[in-house]
Amino acid sequence: MAQPVVHFEIMGKDGVKTREFYGKLFDWDFQVMEGMDYGLVKAAGEGSIGGGVGANPNSPPGLTFYIQVDDLQASLDKAESLGGKMLVPPTPIPGTGSFAMFADPDGNAVGLFKAGA
Repeated sequence: MAQPVVHFEIMGKDGVKTREFYGKLFDWDFQVMEGMDYGLVKAAGEGSIGGGVGANPNSPPGLTFYIQVDDLQASLDKAESLGGKMLVPPTPIPGTGSFAMFADPDGNAVGLFKAGA
């Protein structure tokens, strides 16, 4: 079975301005994460996914999507065997699951997500 896309991120230089832009454009409401320049937007209905909009001073603006997988490390290993490069090792998200990131052979960042503790 193919792995589904389960989350997106839009990261700008100024998270407040980026959220304001997308909020007004698409009528999105954000749950801003405490201590972070990051807000979650819920899925808008059947067949849609939720995401996050914010800023990270350690990375340039960009878009990322996250694929749900059963095994983060196995997926990173497979990506590397196909010419990709690990960007972020498996990292816990307390109370939600874990994520990892890799770059495809062209340098596009792709996120992986595993649900659970």
